[in-house]
Formats: sequence, structure tokens, C-alpha cells
Amino acid sequence: MLKEKNQKIATLLAFSLIPLSGFATDIYIPSLPSMGLSMHAGSLQVQMTLTFFLISYGISQLFIGSILDSFGRYRFSLVALLVFAAASFIIALTHNVYVVYLMRIIHGITVALIVVSKRAFFVDVYKDKQLKHYLSLFTIIWSAGPIVAPFLGGYLESALGWQYNFYFLGGMALVIALLEFIFSGETLKKPAEFHLKKITGVYADMIRATDFTLGLLMLCFAYSMVMVYNMTGPYIIEHQLRLTPVTAGYCSLILGLAWMIGGFIGKATIDRPFFKKMATNITLQLLLVSIMIISLKFITGLYAMVTFAFLIHVCAGYTYNNYFTYSMSRFPKNAGIAGGLTGGGVYVLLSFLTYGIVYLIPARDERNLSYSYMILIVLSAIGMYFIHRLNKKQEAKVSSLAAA
Repeated sequence: MLKEKNQKIATLLAFSLIPLSGFATDIYIPSLPSMGLSMHAGSLQVQMTLTFFLISYGISQLFIGSILDSFGRYRFSLVALLVFAAASFIIALTHNVYVVYLMRIIHGITVALIVVSKRAFFVDVYKDKQLKHYLSLFTIIWSAGPIVAPFLGGYLESALGWQYNFYFLGGMALVIALLEFIFSGETLKKPAEFHLKKITGVYADMIRATDFTLGLLMLCFAYSMVMVYNMTGPYIIEHQLRLTPVTAGYCSLILGLAWMIGGFIGKATIDRPFFKKMATNITLQLLLVSIMIISLKFITGLYAMVTFAFLIHVCAGYTYNNYFTYSMSRFPKNAGIAGGLTGGGVYVLLSFLTYGIVYLIPARDERNLSYSYMILIVLSAIGMYFIHRLNKKQEAKVSSLAAA
């Protein structure tokens, strides 16, 4: 069990692992074109390394939560760190894109184990306002990955080659595994019975909760904006604009800051009326993407693209922060399952959604990027419409019961 004297250090270690999924996807974003050349693979083939990770990461979270709620968090997380490190080193040593696909699937499974266990860590250790405070920090801490990873990856790519992105990931995982072994421990005090029928019932109850399910869709649409840029931005910057991987890394860093700013604004407005602030946010996104599309007739280039993407990503980060905090605190008695279903459902949906968008609207120029944003923002607006209807129905039901 986790020793009380190590609780603060264990909390810092848990926070350090929250951005791991972002690091696993974003550190090699500037290297996508170079990886394609090295492996004699096309852009869609290399983009599939992201898709395979997202699918395995998402599907794994759907099932891992119930296992962690029944058998504990700590040992699974520790072993997963070691396997993640091994898979990273194998990717760095191979030039076969199909081996990379397999290792990225393993990355997805191990990162799911690590991240879901660390989300549940906070629900195990902290309660009430302190728990809400930490949960609202998740998206802010997570955004350290998209900020630091591509910036670092751009320099590693330019100085040493794309392989060193994965050497870095493997080394980082080994260091944290050692610290976890020394300072962390098990936090699950009352394991849930691993009863398949009961577990299936818990999943069914969560999915039947309309507000929870709509929240998952809103999370998907918000994060898909980030992933669409990650899958297309480097090709626009390095192929169309003919700039360097370092420039692509700087751009991703700026957009990572945008996501973090959106998270901070979300945390600052956490007590504001929920529907009103979310409707305002979606309206602002629609306005921004409309201006972006119209402005392409008059101005194009790196600065214009990054400026509009920055503002849209701030709004996306705001959406994600609000809905993630709600979803994670919705079912406190089944924190592992709730965390798994939240993360897993979102990643499974966005893996297919983003690949479909990139396939239909290729990574060619800023106009195609703006169209991709428009699709996702319109989907978000539709989601908010149904949330508004649900909210009105619930208010009417409460009023009728009060009158009776």
C-alpha cells in the first residue's frame, strides 16, 4: 500500500504520467515526413502509426478500468512502464513500418494501463473539493505533452534523427518506473468483485446516462481538432510551406499552449452556469473558423494558419476541461471504469473520426485544415443542441415534480 509519508511524491509522479499519452503521440509529430522517407512509406501509412495508437489506447481503456478496480493499480502500472520502454526502443531500431504498427498497438495498451491507473489514483487518495481541484488540473497537466513533446521532438529530429524521439520515450519511462518502485504503492483499499455481469451492468448504466454519453462525444470533437492538426500540420509546414521540422515543433508547442490556456480558463470558470458558458464557447469557435475560411482569399501562410488554429484550440481546450472534469466525477464509486470509459470511448471515436477526415480532406493546405475544423465545430454545435434539449427537459421535469 502507498505509505502516507510518500503521498506527495506519489502524487507528483502520478501527475508526471498524465501527459504520457500526449508525449507518445506528439513527440514525433515533426518527424512524420522523415519517418515516411526512412521507411519508404506514404503520408497515410505514417499517419496510421497515430491511428493504431489511438485505437489500441481507446479500446484498452474500455476494459482496463474494471480490471484495475478489481485487482489494483500499482503493479499493472509499473509493468506497463517497462513494456512501454521496450516497445519504444524497438521502434527506434526498426525501419519496417509494420513493426512500428505493432509496437504502437503495444504503446496504446501500456499507456492505457498507466494513465487509467493514475486517474484512479486521485479518486482513491483525495475526496470532495480537493478531488475536484485535482481533476480540473488534469487537462492542464496533460497539455504539457503537446507543449513540450513536439518542441523537443523537432530538435531531436534535426540533430540526431527521428529514432531519438523513441529513445527518449523509452528512457523517460525507465526513469519514472524506478521512481514509482521506490516511492509509490497500491492505493485501492477496497477492491471491487470481478463479476462480469455486474461490470457489464455498470458500463450499461454509464452509457445509458445521456448526459455522460453526450459528454464523451463533446470530448471527442474537442480533442479531434488537436489530432487533425497533428496529422496534417507537419505536412503543410514541411511540404507546402517548405519549412523545417523545428518550425513544425515550435508551431505544435504554440498550439499546446493554446490547449493549456483553454484548460486554465475552464478551471477559472468552473462554477459558472454550465450550458451558458459552453454555448458561448461553441459560438466563438464557429465565428473563428468562418473568419479563417473567408480570410484565406486574402491572406495565407504560417502565421495566419497558426493564429487561427491557436484561437480554435483554446476553445477546444476549454470544452475538454469542462466535460472531462464532469465525466470523471460522475461515477466516483467506479473511478477506474469511469476513467476507462471516458478515455477509451473518446479515443476510439476520435481515431476513426480523425482518420476519416484526413482521408477525405488530405493534408494539402490551410484551406483543407480549415474545412476539417469546420466539420468538427459543426458536430460540436449539434452536440450542444441536444445537450440544450436534454437540459430543458430535465428542468421541466424538476419543475413539474416541485409543483406536484
